[in-house]
Amino acid sequence: MGQMLAIDYGRARCGIAITDDMQIIASGLETVPTSFLMEFLRKYFNENKVDEVVVGLPVDLKGNISEIETDILKFLEIFQEEFPTIKINRFDERFTSKMASFFISQSGKSKKQRQEKGLIDKISATIILQNFLEQRTR
Repeated sequence: MGQMLAIDYGRARCGIAITDDMQIIASGLETVPTSFLMEFLRKYFNENKVDEVVVGLPVDLKGNISEIETDILKFLEIFQEEFPTIKINRFDERFTSKMASFFISQSGKSKKQRQEKGLIDKISATIILQNFLEQRTR
């Protein structure tokens, strides 16, 4: 069994999280500039066994899809062509950024560290992945 990897996709940067090889626990891995995302994934997949990817589904409180979904769908087309054997899952990412900000504020980090957007993206990806894992086991 290989890892699962989650992507909190954004126009400027993407948060990345992974599971352990048993696919039990999600951990934040990296924040990558979106322009380098495919390059990062090629390198990571070459060095690690990844079975599935979870990509956040940007939905607002009313259930409407955010405009960034257009960019995500373009990315997923390219991803599917390049990595046809890796299964893609989508998962509702509502409130993940707010939850990430809350967890960071409770962590004792300095104000400057708490405001680092890359940290929020990485933790958001971790929340998406952990929630996906928990839903899968129910």
